[in-house]
Amino acid sequence: MKMWKRMAAMGLCLALMAGMLAGCGSESAPGLTLRLSMGQEAASYDPIRAETTEAETVLIHLYENLLRKTPDTSGGTVLSSGVAKKYDVEENYDGTVTYTFHLRQAKWSDGQAVTAEDFVYAWQRLADPVTNSPSASLLSAVAGYDEVRSSGDASKLQVSAESELTFVVTLLGKCDWFLEDVCTDPATMPLRQDNLQTLKEEAIQKNLQAEERGETGTQNWASDPTRLVTNGPYTASYGEAGELILTKSATYVGAVSGPEELRVLFHDSAEAAWETYDAGEADFVSPLPRAETEAKAESDWAAVAQLQTTVLLFHTQGEIFPDVQSRKAFSLAIDRQALSDLTALVSRPADGLVPYGVPDENGEDFRTQGGDLLGESGTEEALTEARSLLEESSYASTAVPRFVYEDTEENAAMADALWKTWMKSLRVRLELVPLSNDELREALQTGDYDIALMDLRGNALDAESFLDLWRGDSPENAAGYENGAYDTLLKVIRSASDEKARQGCLHDAEVLLLDDCPVAPLLFTASAWEARDGLVGILRDGRGFFSFTSAAEVSG
Repeated sequence: MKMWKRMAAMGLCLALMAGMLAGCGSESAPGLTLRLSMGQEAASYDPIRAETTEAETVLIHLYENLLRKTPDTSGGTVLSSGVAKKYDVEENYDGTVTYTFHLRQAKWSDGQAVTAEDFVYAWQRLADPVTNSPSASLLSAVAGYDEVRSSGDASKLQVSAESELTFVVTLLGKCDWFLEDVCTDPATMPLRQDNLQTLKEEAIQKNLQAEERGETGTQNWASDPTRLVTNGPYTASYGEAGELILTKSATYVGAVSGPEELRVLFHDSAEAAWETYDAGEADFVSPLPRAETEAKAESDWAAVAQLQTTVLLFHTQGEIFPDVQSRKAFSLAIDRQALSDLTALVSRPADGLVPYGVPDENGEDFRTQGGDLLGESGTEEALTEARSLLEESSYASTAVPRFVYEDTEENAAMADALWKTWMKSLRVRLELVPLSNDELREALQTGDYDIALMDLRGNALDAESFLDLWRGDSPENAAGYENGAYDTLLKVIRSASDEKARQGCLHDAEVLLLDDCPVAPLLFTASAWEARDGLVGILRDGRGFFSFTSAAEVSG
């Protein structure tokens, strides 16, 4: 589609309208307030459960991680100190790598000191399978992670507090994206365990009281960001109109040049968010509705790739899809362009698993370098091949695959389109099963599905974050995929010291994975936003969320 014609390929943290703009007279005026028109408010502000742009954008202002990204003078970003003022790196004899972070004397919003134990607690909680975090694999490079996921013992994660201000992490080996992505991510922010426990107990009591009244308890400990004890540059309150107000924190000891106040206006749809912005009632809007995006695509403009791929997952250890022929048949029959036309946001048919926007060792785009790995699908020629593959496979004529997906309007439309396509072209039957988000996660964990429609989000701007999930011994391998050659490639990738060789292995791994087809990529999605004239320094992280801590107005 046209709006992808100039899509940014770098995928590194992108600065909207150039960060510092030296010589342009940019400044953060005293008392500057920015009004942000965005999508739906998150149901939870628990850092390890944040999955939306809105939630992550709020969290990146309320909390501060070990490191943070700030704009440079060229319109890009640099890695800066956060809670960690410096760090040491040591390569160990067994191939592991130890990072020692020396923390500054930061404070929580209630005045208590931020300690290394707050990071230990947060990271162990993220890795713990009991919490069922969608971002858990962010810690897959940390030694002990797989043991935590298989045993449920979070203490096996090799993170520790050497002292109150010394946080130590041991990695399985070299990990190029550890500092850039893990140590800046909303999911690895420090947490105050006592605050979490207090809010949890309150939520449990309110839910019990609701049940005694014959009602359904819906309280969530992290649903109200104003109750959270945080350590970032802003604290939260609610305004009269229901908007979330982020105000500069009185206890934050770092320097923030950005606005005194951010007012986040939430909306049920991208169209409603745009109407608020278009009426001059907001300074920034995200995401843009598809109609507005397509209109802008006629000019010299482009949307930016999201770190996400919509995929179909096949349960390879189940009775219906144990062989590659049946899986490929279902994939070949799909009209991916027709699915793209159903989506509310800008999307395009996927041509690999790793989306556009992920850089390789030279800063080139990984997807562009890897090329089209899927070829034509949904055409008459592809359908003929699909029918032939299905006949060759062990797929039973009496099979009724259980097709699960999260129950949203868009997913239902895609599931219905896929169902009709497969019934018509392959003469197969299916059972469509819409589920809640939690029910879908449980189905994937227990293997109670045959096909699953889901969005696969990368936790880092590195192809490994999309490919490491499918190791035979990975706790996140919901497809049950097993291939010794693939596992060997992933081991080489983890231990590689030469980045060019590592990237070559990543490309080889993607080819092998898609050839075996435990996962069938469907769509790549792009995002778009807009800000009023005169605003600079708004950063869009490559993972999708925004930072306004360096935002300013151009004075002349």
